[in-house]
Amino acid sequence: MVRLYTENLQIAYDDRIIVKDLSVQIPDQQITAIIGANGCGKSTFLKAVTRLIPHQSGKVVLDGGDIAKQHTKKLARKMAILPQTQEAASGLTVGELVSYGRFPYQNAMGRLTAHDIEVIDWALDVTNTSGFKYREVDALSGGQRQRVWISMALAQETDIIFLDEPTTYLDMAHQLEVLELLQKLNKEQQRTIVMVLHDLNQAARFADFIIAMKDGEIVRAGQCADVIQPDILREVFRIDAEIGTDPRTGKPLCITYDLCKGDNE
Repeated sequence: MVRLYTENLQIAYDDRIIVKDLSVQIPDQQITAIIGANGCGKSTFLKAVTRLIPHQSGKVVLDGGDIAKQHTKKLARKMAILPQTQEAASGLTVGELVSYGRFPYQNAMGRLTAHDIEVIDWALDVTNTSGFKYREVDALSGGQRQRVWISMALAQETDIIFLDEPTTYLDMAHQLEVLELLQKLNKEQQRTIVMVLHDLNQAARFADFIIAMKDGEIVRAGQCADVIQPDILREVFRIDAEIGTDPRTGKPLCITYDLCKGDNE
């Protein structure tokens, strides 16, 4: 089943084209990882699909309708995005931050209903951040803050969650913690997860579907085993990779790699 797809999507900053005629289907209720070298258009694509930035041509279709024509609050009830850089007002508590996820459902008065409070508490519980509810966001560690921001996205009660490099600046344990949480949300609540990842092995381990990009275009999109291949990684990252199998998951594993011959000369 496909609820979200793009057709001939083109995105540009001023006169510079970043994403070119990109057409792709995002599998519903699965985890999709977007990989590619820095500057290839991954984050730009994510922002356009979530309408954070406009696109010049083509379209993004969600539930049969062009997102450019959908009401902002209605769209925010369908998709949530966690950007790469998050900023919260100084002194804001965790509970207050997570409550912002209820904005799409609030009326002009802006007051939280009993249901809003119930959803906020649920989101905190699911991400194991209930104990931080009355603490200031600034006082938390990087991993704790990331879970709190995911809580806010969950409080939005959307079926689709987009995350731009959710493991950036986190140590290995906290990276795993965040990715396992997203996997749990996908498996237990059928949330569609779409995220930009830099780590190939994390993408292979946690994603069901991978989109590999280069220079604003898709080189390959498909199952992990079809994308984490030496020829694809050579084209996308300019590396000569040795691919094996993860003994714990059975997924592809990048064991080692070198720069492609001639790239380091």
